Amino acid sequence: MSRLFISYSRLFRLSGLIGFSINPVFGALSLSQIGVQVNLLTLFLLLLIGVFKTIHGSVMNDYFDIEVDKLSHNPNLRPLVIGEISKNTAIIIILLTVVFIFAIFFGYFYRNQPSFYYAFICIILAAIAGFIYNRYGKRFAGSDFLVGFSEGIFVLIGAYLVSPDGQLSIFTWVIFLLVFNQYLFMNMIIGGMKDADHDFLLKVKNVAIKTGVILKKDKKIHLPISFIILGLIIRFFSAFLIFVPFIFYKVYFELWEIIVIILVVGMVLLLTFKLLSLKSFVQRKKVLGLFAIQGVLRYSFVPFLLLPVIGLASTVGLILLPLLWYVLIMFKSRQDIAPNL
Repeated sequence: MSRLFISYSRLFRLSGLIGFSINPVFGALSLSQIGVQVNLLTLFLLLLIGVFKTIHGSVMNDYFDIEVDKLSHNPNLRPLVIGEISKNTAIIIILLTVVFIFAIFFGYFYRNQPSFYYAFICIILAAIAGFIYNRYGKRFAGSDFLVGFSEGIFVLIGAYLVSPDGQLSIFTWVIFLLVFNQYLFMNMIIGGMKDADHDFLLKVKNVAIKTGVILKKDKKIHLPISFIILGLIIRFFSAFLIFVPFIFYKVYFELWEIIVIILVVGMVLLLTFKLLSLKSFVQRKKVLGLFAIQGVLRYSFVPFLLLPVIGLASTVGLILLPLLWYVLIMFKSRQDIAPNL
């Protein structure tokens, strides 16, 4: 049972599941700015839609990438590659997650109003974009935009499902773009860097390879100036977005809220410069730690953006929830591994 838990936790990306699944919740909360109040049950079901979406995408990605993952740094971490979970089981999980998503979608959220149908259109577009990326994403550069779109659009889904008249707020659109940008950076820049060794061998077509990123056998990495500039543009655009409601829409922020946001943005930009100045992957754990810190701070952009409309307690809760989940899963994983050491 212990080994089975570890296998499924890796397949489902269980440690980061809440952080990857919370975008519909962000979408619903973004309407607080225009007076829409959402109860806890609704938020939980939106999170559940996000959870099934994340599991669906993770399993589909591993299913289509089995041959690529065989050449990765540690293929033993991929349960489909080593046969701990079968391909047929993966297909069943992919299909079941679709059933669960639409059961919640129609069972709880259905109403004969335009906003529901807008959400339905969005979820179909997300599914199409996600499938194209997972099935064909290695065949053309720029497929990372499909990842950003398929993740960001779940912000719109969460907002439309609770919007009484289809109206969205400026926060909804800013968060949509932030999430799009964040996943674009994570997939195109971070993913392109850490997978450059085996992506090159398999002749994968992506932006990192096209611009000349090279991860050599001695773990020295070469980042061309065009790739560095692209990474900086994506990050600076995110930094700009977080101030849009304050600068252009006159949303009131307390002085301390602005200071906190500036500090978080500054730390993300500083770590981005550090990331894009890497010369070596020899100390892989430290590099992956840098990626992880980037991810945590990147995630916090949205809760801090929502601070003036949802309050300090809810903002702190949104930041701590995925972190507490991560600690819980990692503790459980260590408990399961310990008897086998």
